[in-house]
Amino acid sequence: MVAAISDNHCALCGLRLAISFVQSVRQAHEVLCCPNCARMLFYPESRVRTVSKAPRRMAPRKIGISRFSSPNLMIPRLAATNKEEAIRELGMKLASEGFVDNGPKLVEEALRREAILSTAIDHGLAMPHVRGVDGGGLALALGTSEEGLDFGGTGKEKTNIIFFLAIPVAASAFYLKLLAGLAETFMVAENRRAVLGPKEPEALWKALTKATRATIK
Repeated sequence: MVAAISDNHCALCGLRLAISFVQSVRQAHEVLCCPNCARMLFYPESRVRTVSKAPRRMAPRKIGISRFSSPNLMIPRLAATNKEEAIRELGMKLASEGFVDNGPKLVEEALRREAILSTAIDHGLAMPHVRGVDGGGLALALGTSEEGLDFGGTGKEKTNIIFFLAIPVAASAFYLKLLAGLAETFMVAENRRAVLGPKEPEALWKALTKATRATIK
C-alpha cells in the first residue's frame, strides 16, 4: 500500500517525518516507507517532466491510464506459471511493443529487484518495476492469472493481477502516484473482478480504463 506525505506527516498513520526524510521521498531516488505503518510514501507535489513521446500534430491528447499504457500491453491469462516467468513475459511485451529498447536487461533488473523485496501487496496484486530506464516514457504492462502465482508476499495469498512498470529517470518522482492510483483502484473487489474476467487484450484494456477513470488522471 502507499501513502502521501502531508505537511511532513504520513497521511495514513499521522507520524511526523524528519525534514531530511521528506526531502528524500520528494527526490524519489529510492522507494521509502513510513517507519510506523510501513506504507510506501510519495510526495504529492512531485510532477513528471515527460511521460511519453510528443504526440503527432492534431493527435488527441491522451488522458488517464492511456498516458502510460495501451491495449497492446495487456496480457489476459498469462502463460507464466511462476513470478519469474510472469515478469519475463510482461517485460518482453514492453520491449516487443517498442516501449523499451532492451527487454532482457529490463527483465534482469526486475528479477534482481524482486529477489531483494517482493512487490506483492494486498488483494492479489503485484507491481514489479524497474527505475532509471533509458529513453521513452513511463510505461505499464498488465497481466492476469486466473489460478494465481506465488509472488512471495507476506501472506499466503496468490497474486492474480500483475502490473509491470518501466520507469525512466524523468518520471522517477511521479510513478508513486501511479502506484497509489492503482492500489486505490484495486482495493475494490468489483474492480479486481472486472480485470480478471476478460480473455482478450482489448476487453482487458476496456476494463482497466473504466476501473481507473476516477483514480488515475
